[in-house]
Formats: sequence, structure tokens, C-alpha cells
Amino acid sequence: MKRIIYLIVPALILASCGNKPKDKSAELADLKKQRSEIDAKIKTLDAGKSDTSGVKVIPVSVQVMAPVDFNAYVEVQSQIAGDENIQATSQAPGTVKSISVQTGQRVSKGQVLAVLDASTVERQIEAAEPQLILLKSLYEKQQVLWKQNIGTEVQLMSAKANYEANEKQIAALKSQRDLYRVVAPISGTVDAVNLKVGEMASPGQNGIRIVNYDKLKAEANLGENYLGKVKQGDHVLLLLPDLNDSIKTTLSYVSQAVDPVSRAFTVQVRLNGNNKLHPNMACIMRISNYESAHALIVPVSVIQKTSQGTMVYIADGNVAKSVPVTTGRNSNGMVEILAGLKPGDKVITAGNADIDNGQQISIQ
Repeated sequence: MKRIIYLIVPALILASCGNKPKDKSAELADLKKQRSEIDAKIKTLDAGKSDTSGVKVIPVSVQVMAPVDFNAYVEVQSQIAGDENIQATSQAPGTVKSISVQTGQRVSKGQVLAVLDASTVERQIEAAEPQLILLKSLYEKQQVLWKQNIGTEVQLMSAKANYEANEKQIAALKSQRDLYRVVAPISGTVDAVNLKVGEMASPGQNGIRIVNYDKLKAEANLGENYLGKVKQGDHVLLLLPDLNDSIKTTLSYVSQAVDPVSRAFTVQVRLNGNNKLHPNMACIMRISNYESAHALIVPVSVIQKTSQGTMVYIADGNVAKSVPVTTGRNSNGMVEILAGLKPGDKVITAGNADIDNGQQISIQ
């Protein structure tokens, strides 16, 4: 009996050792590791990095095509100028004797603005005028005698010729004297007086500037690549950044000649009188040279050029598809699609640099 008891006790001790529970901390660490691996796989699948077949999927953004009103324009820096902006000068060199106007004064066409020293010519006129009076008196007396049948016709004709010759001589001297006067060629406002009494003045150099503020213009130069793309009558928006204002008008003049040095041509917009505008004021000329209603437009950046022509990528379900297109005018970063797309097409606008035709995509 004692022998049986001795055999049972060791067995119970061994059984008790075999049923000892596992370490809970090790089991928890193992579960956390498995959860991290599962989370990583879920994140990868959600981000579209790969599908169950291992095919690469590219995330993209799309623009759904819908007709819009499209206006193309040319934008160029320009400035306000006087359509009649003239510097009046003398026609003969001389010393400035007097100035009769000042800056800001309104003047009329033909008004004398300044006088130069013409004393030499004045003395010639003063010497010729008494001779003219004498010759005129002799001619008149000869006419009286001729009516009384006294004297000859030759005497009458000679007196007349002498009188008229002297009269023309004095008229020529007076015209010469006028060359020493600065006269306003237009009506307007004195903008600058570049003369001083006692200084020398020369033709075409220093004078008095006159601006007609009732006739202003905006003028700009366009590169020759715009020839034929802008025309007289095109709508223009003049942006005046200094005034925080704008003016809607039309293009008044387009030069047909290209400057051989700058390779540019001139465009102008004539403006009515405006107290806000001043010559040499900077502005931006925005010329609308194309309008299209119900146009399909895309960013210029999505257009790709290949050996077969111009194309864009569209989303066809979850696949990228290359579509040949015909482009039209472009403006402000957008280009009109004339053929190849239709309303509802989803043009890929982001991510298109990394895709090929038939590429698996994921629209974001």
C-alpha cells in the first residue's frame, strides 16, 4: 500500500508542473506585432500603392470637361501719352528776350509764348519802312498824273514796281523776325518751360512743351509674332494700378510696319479727356483678340506633344487613356480644345507626367 502512494505523489507533482500558464507579456507583444503588420498592409492597399495582382496604380486628379465662355487676350505694359504733345521752339537761334507763359497755363494755337532777340532784323525793318512810305506816295502821285494824261505809262509802271518790291521786302523781313518767336502750334496746357531769359535757344532743342489733355492715348509695342493676331477695333481693358481703376475701350490703331531694331510694332488706344490720366502714366493694356462661347478648355500643362501629334490623358474608368486633340488659342495658362474631347470627359490634370496609355490609375 505504501508503495502505491509513493508512485502517485511523484505523478501529481509532474502533472502540476506541466500545466503551468504561459507568460502574458510575451503573448501581448506577439499580438501587437501581428496587428502592426496587418495595419501596414491595410494602409498600403488603401493608398493604392498596389492591388492584389501586384499592378502599380498611379493616383491622379481630373478635370471634368464642361463648355465655358473663353476669352483670349494679349497683355502688355504701356503708358499714357498726349495725342498732341508738342515742344514749341523758335525757328532761328537767338537769346531769349522774354517769356510770356508759365507751367499749367492754358494757351491757344498761334499764341506767342516767348520772344528771342531779333534786333538786327528789327533795325532792317525800321530802315525800310520810311522808304516804303515814300515809294507809296510817289506811286499814288503818279497815278493822279496818269489820270490827267500827264507823264508816261513807263513812269507809272516804274513807280508801282518800286513800291511793291519794297513792300515785299518788308514783308519778308517781318517773316524773318517771326522766326525768333516761340509760337504755340496747338491749343493746350503748358506742361514745361525749358527756356530762361538771357540764355541761348536753338531750333528743335530747348523750348516750351504743350500738351492737349483733351486728346490722350495709351501706346504700347507688341512683338512681331503678334502681327495678324490683333486688329483695330479689338476690345481693350486698360488697367491703371496706381489709381486702382480700369478703362474699357477699343484698339484705335495698329501699325503695319515692324521696327527693324526692336522687331516690334505699335498699337494705340485714343482716350477722351480724363482728369485722372496724365502723360507718361504707366498702365497695362489687355487686348481681347479672341472670343469663343461654349469652349472646352484645359490647362496648358496637360498638353503633351508626341511624334504622332498633340494629346492629353483622360480617365477611362480606372485606366489612363491617351486622346489626340487639336488645340486653338491659349490665354492665361488655359488652351482651347477644338477637337478630340467632349463634355463629360475626365482630363487628367495631376499625375499625368508618371502615366502611360493603359496605366492603372486611382482618382483622388
